[in-house]
Amino acid sequence: MCSLLVQRIFKFNLAPKYYFLPSATFPIQKSFLSNLTTLEDAYQNAKAYCKGEQIFVKLVVIISYQNILKVRIFMLTGKKPPPDVEVDGVFATNELDLKMFLCMGSIMIIHWHVTKNQLITSSTILVYPSEILKLNYQPGFAVRGLHFDIGKGLLLKVDSFHQIQLGCVYRGLTPVSDEEVLNLYGQHYIPADYLESYVHNGSQQGSSKMAQLADLFSVPEMSLLCNTTEFFVNNHIDYHPDILFRDVKNAVQSIHPIMHQIVQNKPEDYLEKDPQLEIFFNRLINAGKKLFLVTNSPFNFVNKGMQYLIGKHWRDIFDVIIVQARKPKFFTDINRPFRIYDLSHQNHVWDKVRKLEKGRVYTEGTVRQLQDMTGWKGGSVLYFGDHPYTDLADASLMHGWRTGAIIKELTSEIQTLNQPQFKWHVNWLQVLQQLIEEFQEAEGESSRKIIREWIAERDQLRKDTKHVFNEQFGSLFRTYHNPTYFSRRLFRFADVYTSNVTNFLRFSPKHTFYARRGALPHEYRSWFV
Repeated sequence: MCSLLVQRIFKFNLAPKYYFLPSATFPIQKSFLSNLTTLEDAYQNAKAYCKGEQIFVKLVVIISYQNILKVRIFMLTGKKPPPDVEVDGVFATNELDLKMFLCMGSIMIIHWHVTKNQLITSSTILVYPSEILKLNYQPGFAVRGLHFDIGKGLLLKVDSFHQIQLGCVYRGLTPVSDEEVLNLYGQHYIPADYLESYVHNGSQQGSSKMAQLADLFSVPEMSLLCNTTEFFVNNHIDYHPDILFRDVKNAVQSIHPIMHQIVQNKPEDYLEKDPQLEIFFNRLINAGKKLFLVTNSPFNFVNKGMQYLIGKHWRDIFDVIIVQARKPKFFTDINRPFRIYDLSHQNHVWDKVRKLEKGRVYTEGTVRQLQDMTGWKGGSVLYFGDHPYTDLADASLMHGWRTGAIIKELTSEIQTLNQPQFKWHVNWLQVLQQLIEEFQEAEGESSRKIIREWIAERDQLRKDTKHVFNEQFGSLFRTYHNPTYFSRRLFRFADVYTSNVTNFLRFSPKHTFYARRGALPHEYRSWFV
């Protein structure tokens, strides 16, 4: 747009009718309108000013009455960047009044080394090449919550609407092109019966075509799957992805006793001691809360870890201790009885369990028996776990327990969110999306060219905001457009989530958490947000 046409618009007083800036922001108006010779110049000048001054913008589109001319003028409203998110915050998806707690933990990193050896030495069907032992674990390659297509041998990221995020599909360690992904699946969308499966009575039901790797143990499992696949592809070794997946999964399951022994021998190498943990438990006890522990791990492993984390008196903290619970069967079975674990002889006692006593250790059992023997039911229980399905789904959906998820990755995710450069990128990404949406039907080649440039810039910003979380797969919680499939399930099964259970020390045991009210697409936005 030439300066003469711009002057003509102002001469006919069209700008004052549609364009207004508060006096406080007049310097902003002057800084880019003085060089307004084309629409593109206005855009670039406004963007440069906002970025240099670290202010956030809102754009108002002004369209003249003349059919041959569409003029966009920027209205900039000075606004400070949003405040940092608290790294140790507790985030509510549902209103929650604090009740009872369960504390759990997980061990991850040594899975890679032990499982890799087990894959080579324990398979009775296939003999894997010994060169796989030389492969190195890459802790930054994957994020949890990804799906593995068992038949196609692909690791991919799916959003809450079952859409594949292009650019986040890998065969081994090599990205798969968008064209190949669309050829393999026929579309971006994955049907529910292909994607989803569910656990019923402790066994997997529904589709076995996809496996979601949703806990911390699955991160090294994904790395071993991808490293081995990459090795086979690069060395032109014919393999069946389904068999590889099941062999790796069996190897992971088989190394638990070995892992337990390694951790018991040197817990300080694998457990992170938190001095606030016992303080947290004592606060709950002093507030009259009852504490119970349910874990799938054997007693000796739990005992060694808890002694390191808290001390030899750790069993005095909990009113009920259940080991080898065999979740999710603990939540779904009906008639599996509790058994007493004899601490002296380290074996099971055959006496029938009629009540659960403090100081004793129990194995197996079911949640129904736990509720019947203690009276802890429904909304009186707040249960914490780190696996949205094994720990939280059945407890929430079948038994009405209130639930909290411990998501360790939140710490690094929030630290990334708080970076000034990331805040700027996200803000300008929203600006670009608004521009593209409002002017997508603009006529004329010059207008279409500008819109294509905006789309290209938006796409680059999407990649930039993805890579700062994880180079390959981005954020655990978001895709380009939507929350991830993992987020959808997490928000469905957890009332609150946080990075560490001791973050609750910031709040009174009587505190109520309130979910943030967000506007639905058809609702007006809040005046105050």
